Amino acid sequence: MARITVLGGSGYAGAAVVAEGRRRGHLVTAVSRSAPAEQIDGVEYRTGSVLDGGVLEDAVAGRDVVVVALSPRSDLAGGKQEAVIEGLIGRLAGTPTRLGYIGGASSLLVADGGPRLWDVARDQLPADAKPEIETGLKVFDLLQDSPASVDWFYVSPPADFGSWLGTPSKGSYVLGGDILLRDEEGTSTISAADLALAILDEIETPAHRRRRFTAIH
Repeated sequence: MARITVLGGSGYAGAAVVAEGRRRGHLVTAVSRSAPAEQIDGVEYRTGSVLDGGVLEDAVAGRDVVVVALSPRSDLAGGKQEAVIEGLIGRLAGTPTRLGYIGGASSLLVADGGPRLWDVARDQLPADAKPEIETGLKVFDLLQDSPASVDWFYVSPPADFGSWLGTPSKGSYVLGGDILLRDEEGTSTISAADLALAILDEIETPAHRRRRFTAIH
């Protein structure tokens, strides 16, 4: 039984990790700015801002894994989310607590040896989407440059991932590493619930220490 904290535990990906973690019998704490309307029995829900050092310290102390599923918008925009990750790296360095981050697909390579999806697609992206994507890229760099005593993993969802897509769950996933995955029809997608399967499998059986992974249907 693992003690898991999910920062951003009421969002699309975060709520799925909370639900799957609890379904497997782990001790799960969900931290968000406001409490979700529907709560899962046995999950500890805490409200507060991760910009508050006290909230952050209390949320991560004594945990086996901290999963960051925060959206880099509103009060976490403008480099503030990167600062939160830097703070977590400092707090968790030299401890047994793993740090997981759910980022984006843009840092994935489109083929073995590159380039990144970001390098291929950024000119076609709307300007208001770029800062959020750049946050994910910067966090990946921060984790890669972190002290060797930080046990982290970075999760890159596929190219098409989000609540607005209405992607149905299949109860399975295909695991990948640094390269963007697509199915035989060229689709690159997964539901939050099935991505959570991959994340909880990683938590229960670590296979990507200080590495990134991705998963699709």
